[in-house]
Formats: sequence, C-alpha cells, structure tokens
Amino acid sequence: MTDLWLGALLLVSLVATLWPFIFYPLILRTLPTRPEQPVVGPVPTASLLFCAYNEADAMPEKLANLAMLKGVHPTLEILAFDDGSSDGTGDLIAAQGDLVMLIRGPGRSGKAHGMKQLAARARGDILIFTDANVLLDGQAIDNLLARYADPDVGGVLGSLQYIGQDESATASVGSLYWRIEERLKDEESRTGNVLGADGSIFSIRRSLYPDFPDSVLDDLTVSMVVVFAGKRLVKAKDVIARERLVTARKDEYRRKVRIAARAWHTHSHLRPQLRRMAAIDRFKYASRKIVRWFGGLFILTGAVAAGALAMRVSPMLYMVGALAVALVIWAGVRTKRGPFAALVDVLIAYAATLQGVAKAMTGRTVTIWNPAKSR
Repeated sequence: MTDLWLGALLLVSLVATLWPFIFYPLILRTLPTRPEQPVVGPVPTASLLFCAYNEADAMPEKLANLAMLKGVHPTLEILAFDDGSSDGTGDLIAAQGDLVMLIRGPGRSGKAHGMKQLAARARGDILIFTDANVLLDGQAIDNLLARYADPDVGGVLGSLQYIGQDESATASVGSLYWRIEERLKDEESRTGNVLGADGSIFSIRRSLYPDFPDSVLDDLTVSMVVVFAGKRLVKAKDVIARERLVTARKDEYRRKVRIAARAWHTHSHLRPQLRRMAAIDRFKYASRKIVRWFGGLFILTGAVAAGALAMRVSPMLYMVGALAVALVIWAGVRTKRGPFAALVDVLIAYAATLQGVAKAMTGRTVTIWNPAKSR
C-alpha cells in the first residue's frame, strides 16, 4: 500500500509539473474558436505609457523607437514616469521636448504607483502599457488599435520577442519559456480570453482602468479588469515588441522572486472577482497561473516520492540515483551553457517562483524594482 501511495504521489506531481506546458495546451486546442466581430467606426486615439528607473543605458534606443512610432502614428500621446532615477534617466526623457510628457516621482514609489499617475493624465481612448527597455515595431500601434473595431474587445496584448537567447543558458531557458507562454496566449485568445498580461506590451480601453493599491502587480490587475467587465482580452500576433533577455542567474532569480510575490499578492486582491468569472476562464487561470506558481512544490514532492520508492526497491539504487542527480546539478551550476546548465536554470526558476509565492503568503511583497544589470 505504501508503494501505491508513493507511486500515486509521484504521478500526480509529474502531471501537475507538466500540466501548464503539455496537458493544458492540448486541452485548449480542442476548444472551439471564438471569432471577433469588427464593425466599421472611427479609429480610437491612444496613449502610450511607461515607467522607468535607472534606465539611462536603454533610454537612447527607447527614445529613438518612440520618435519612430510618433512619426508613423502622429496622434499618439506618450507619457513616462521617472521613479526617482539617480542616473539621469529623467533628464534624457525631458530633453526630448514634446515627444514625451514626463512625470517625475518624488522618490521610489514603484511601477504600479507610476502607472496610475500616467493613466490619470492620459487622454487617449486606449491606454497602451509597455516597459522602458521594450521596443515596438513600426506598425504595432496601428495593428493594435485595429483590434478595437470589435466593441466586445476591451483589451489587447501584443507579442513579445526576446533578443539574446544564445548568450547564456539562463537566457536560453527564458526564451524557451516565453515562446511557450506566447503560444498559450495565442490559444487562450482564440478560444475567448487571455488570462492576464505582462508589462512588455498590452492595452485596455481607458474607461475600464481600475483603482488598485500600489502593492499589486499592475499589469495583471489592469488586464484582468477587462475579463471582470465582461469584455474580451485578446492577443494580437502582429503587434510585435522586442526585449533583451536577462543573462545572469542572480538577476533572473531576483526578478522571478519579485514577480511571483507580487503576482500572489495580486491574486489575493482579485480573489473575489476571480471567483465570479466564467468556468472556462477560471480553468484557464488556474492552469496557467496557480498550478505554475506551485511547480517548485510539485517537483520537490515528486523527488521525495521517487527517492522513497527507490529506497524501498534498493538502497543502492537510491544512492546511485541521488549521486547522479547531484552530479548533474553540480555540472549545471559550474557551466553557463548546455543541457545541464539549462536544467539548473529551470530548477532555479521554479525555486524562485515558489519563494516569491511563500513570501507573499506571509504578507510581504515588493513595490519597487531595479533593472537587471545583465540585460
């Protein structure tokens, strides 16, 4: 009976770990397509918003990209919030004159606070949110606004393409993870709603913009309000954004802990509204977010179950298996490329996410951020 329970625990752990990446996508593919219903009408106006902190290195390329977007779409309003930068980021933005409306924060107050300040001043019908280190393709704005021809569409996500995936195993794993994430969003969009956006590129109708505390993850909170309002949150494949990957494990670990902590805090804040969503949207949310947040715990319980089973079969088998795992991890830690390094980076990502969730469960969260030095 003990062997049966250990085997069941190992199987459940394995299925739960793989669920967001294998089983959930397969289920999505069986769901019917929900087409959009565009109508003829005026093209809405738009405001593009971003927050920055100590992004002086990225700002020249960002500002050139914004000038290009303004040339393609002259009516685009651009607003930026400088979160108390100490490297001259705000001065670089201010030097662009009328290209960007700059709001300087009094000190470190966080992205959520900054975005609320920008949204309160924006005049466009559509609010477009992006990051200070993200570059948009020339037709991104027009392609994004075209999706709002369907009155049922309340929010539109873009497609993120990462740069620098070959620079380290950390970057390679991050790139693979994001390609899977993009495909999941495509399938979710095809079948109804995408369940949440990230901050690289997404938009909503300004009339839907919610009020929320500074401690939550603003991109998840703001995008989910579209679903709560009974509108569609969809993804546009032809709205392309580009961002450079983080290449150092230390930077990526801190980033994932911060994001996971704020995501769980946001989940707690949104829980009453999440419970009122349609059944299909609750299923999507649980599959792509909740199950993934606890992936590290599933890996840990699966490893314990596998070790206990091996010990019951043969102590020698347990010792050989444990030594093999230790050697693989040791090799992965000491290298920056190759399959062993990639495996270690996957485990690090799961550990960081679990640590962030555990941190949020104790009531702690993170309201400010520091840009990764290894981008």
